[in-house]
Parts: sequence; C-alpha cells; structure tokens
Amino acid sequence: MAALQAAAARAELQGALIGQATLMSLAFAGVDLAPIGRQLRARAESGDANAWMDLSCLLQLVGQVALGLAAQGQALSLNSLYHLPAPAGEAGIKMLALMAPGDLMTNAPLDFLLEDSDIALDMLYVGADLPLPPSLPDHDVMFVAAGESADTHELLAALAPVVADWPRPVLNRPQMIAASARDRVCRTLAAVPGLLLPATLRLGRAALAANAADLAFPLIARPLDSHAGKGLAKLEAMADLGDYLAATAAEEFFVSPFVDYRGADGRFRKYRVVLIDARPYAVHMAISAHWMVHYLNADMNGDAAKRAEEADFMENFDSGFGRRHAQPLAAIAERLGLDYLVVDCAEMGDGRLLVFEVDTGAVVHLMDPPELFPYKPPQMRKVFAAFRQMLAVRVP
Repeated sequence: MAALQAAAARAELQGALIGQATLMSLAFAGVDLAPIGRQLRARAESGDANAWMDLSCLLQLVGQVALGLAAQGQALSLNSLYHLPAPAGEAGIKMLALMAPGDLMTNAPLDFLLEDSDIALDMLYVGADLPLPPSLPDHDVMFVAAGESADTHELLAALAPVVADWPRPVLNRPQMIAASARDRVCRTLAAVPGLLLPATLRLGRAALAANAADLAFPLIARPLDSHAGKGLAKLEAMADLGDYLAATAAEEFFVSPFVDYRGADGRFRKYRVVLIDARPYAVHMAISAHWMVHYLNADMNGDAAKRAEEADFMENFDSGFGRRHAQPLAAIAERLGLDYLVVDCAEMGDGRLLVFEVDTGAVVHLMDPPELFPYKPPQMRKVFAAFRQMLAVRVP
C-alpha cells in the first residue's frame, strides 16, 4: 500500500495521471482519499486535464457519480488523450486503448492488468463529440476498451469500419464487443454442450408490465446496463412486479428465468474466469448463503474456510474447474471472437456451466491483502503475464 501511495504522490508532483487502478486500490484498502482530492481540485482549477480525469475517478469512488461525470466532461474538454507510463520503467510494449466517456464500468480497466509490467498505456476517449485526432501516439497494438452498453452501441458501430484496416494489430474488435450484450449472447451461445445461459429479454417498462403473464416466475430483473447488483431483484411471482417497477425509475430492463444454482451444502458459489487469447484463467470465486453473490458481500475476508476453497479453485484450476468446463469455455471464446473476455459463472449440480454474464469491462485485479489471500498474487501474476503475452505475439 505504501508503494501505491508513493506512486500517487509522484504523479501528483509531476502533474501526471494517477489512474483508476491506483486510486481504486487505495480506496479498496481504506485509505482516506480526501487529501488527494484536495490536491487534485487545486490542480484542476488551473486547467490540468490529468487532475480533472483523476478527480472524476475519485468522485465516483466515493459515490458522487454525477459530479464525477461532470469532472470527466471538464477533462475531455481539455484533452481526449491520457497516458500511463510503463510501471516497470522503459516501455517494451506501447498500447493504445480506445475509451468511451462514461462511468467506471464503461471501459475495460486495463491499467489493473499492467501491474509491474513494461506496457505503456495511452487512453484515447472517442465519441460523437470526440473524433479521432489527426495524429495519434506511436503504439504497437490497439485495444478497444469501450465495453458493451446501450450508451456505446453507436460508438462501437462507428468504430468498426475505422479499425477494420488499422495499421497496427487490433484487440477486441468493436463488432464483437457489441455482440456480448445480454440479450444477444444468450442466442449466440445457445445449444453449446455443457453450458447453461438462460434466455434474456430486453423489455421496456410498459412491455414488461403488459407481458408479465407470459413470463416464467421466479425471474431475475435488472435495469438495462446496471452492474454490481444495482437494481437487480428476484421476483418470485407476478404480484412482485408492481412493487419492483414502483421502486425503480428505469425505463428498460433485462429479464431472465431464475436458476437455482446452490450447492449440496445450500450455499451459492460464483466464479470469475478471464479468457485471454481463448485460454481460461481463474480470477476469483465467492461463496454466499444468498443467491446474489458479489465478492465484496460474500465475507471472504472473514471466513478462512471460504478462502481455503478459493485457494483450491485457483491453485488447481487447470486440473479442476478449468478442465471440467474446458469445452464450454472454449466455445464461448470461439463464438464471441473476443481476444479478452471475463465470464461470471457457476457450476450446476448436473455438471453444466451456468453463465451469468460475459463482459469485457469487469475488473480483474490484485487488490486483496496478501496476508489474507497469499494464493492470489501467484495466480494474478499468471493472468497479467498472459495478458502481456497476448500483446507481445501480435507486435510485428
């Protein structure tokens, strides 16, 4: 943690970008971000685009999303290009990422994957009001970091012809990202042996209410493009729908059948796997008595037995979980055609892989304290090394 604080301090002194990974890691560790926030505000008032961008991230981390997005707008009015140097010093690989304006869930958080690496990252924000500049930084490889959402569909469609003949290798083609939408991916992956991905419908508020009698309950409902469980609910019966709609202002929703995936012990296990160049790697697992499992609400910190099970998942992934589900994971990689993809999933009692979501923007990180999670650094370094290798093999 001291190293992260020192890195943030150096960036402050140099007027450089601190970056999402460093700021989020500090917040995750419980560090008071107020002093950094005061320094960023002082710099931002002088027209420092890096400070505005970091301030945007910091404000969102403390729950002030609207103010954070306003700060991002200020940053982008000054500059659309942001640079993070290679953490290890001299850059061995230069990566240009195409980013979309938006909150912290909008883009793949690539800087988490670059820990201690020789990869320099340039982040270029593009959009309707942010055209590609006439000149771009020198780069070895491009990565389309904008994730799939209703807000990015037009951007992804516009980027597809732009990057089609790009003079450098392009990772995660925009049209492939667009195809990972919840209501599309369930059709793309239909009938894959060993895989269960419940059909997902996208319905407006009025259509959801009007067609409730035709839906199979219990079901899962969530506002369009919501993440981290925000607005996510299990509706046991049609009578629950009115209360759910009254409690949210959203106008569009994804709905899908609820699948009971609890294990023999009555607990739910949710796994995160990242596919890098079609090869799967363990990221984490969480165990909970509640069906809506998120790592942060599963009390992994406070339960040594849960951590021991996660350690086994990671350490024996290639011969265990990864081997059991090799064929459906390979089919996901092949059918979606993405170079980098995160899969949130579970194991059914009959051996099938239940997929909740595929996403390019999920966080893959090494923020957990090593004294509690000593098995994570070796595994995550494997992930980071695989990400670098994916870039390296594409560099001419």
